[in-house]
Amino acid sequence: QVQLVESGGGLVQAGGSLRLSCAASGLTFSLYRMGWFRQAPGKEREFVGAIRSTGSSTYYADSVKGRFTISRDNAKNTVYLQMNTLQPEDTAVYYCAAGRQSTWTLGYDYWGQGTQVTVSA
Repeated sequence: QVQLVESGGGLVQAGGSLRLSCAASGLTFSLYRMGWFRQAPGKEREFVGAIRSTGSSTYYADSVKGRFTISRDNAKNTVYLQMNTLQPEDTAVYYCAAGRQSTWTLGYDYWGQGTQVTVSA
């Protein structure tokens, strides 16, 4: 059974930082592209960024480029989302996802349960 478990969310002031983690089990982690998505209240889920299975490259939404960084540790079956210079508009539930045949933004096979990030002004 595949499980993706996010952690690290919380409340932070604008301009602050948070680091999210997503621990994967039940799959061969090193074969999967990993993505981060978010969903704010009343809005559709949106793509944040993703990293190739090997960690060799990443891709980000314009809204977070230069502020967020995705990394992974295939030995620990974990992917990270480092979020800097957070703004109130970054407030959302953040989800990680795993995809074997996915593109950067579509086609992910497995999803975590999400972790709440709240940025106060």
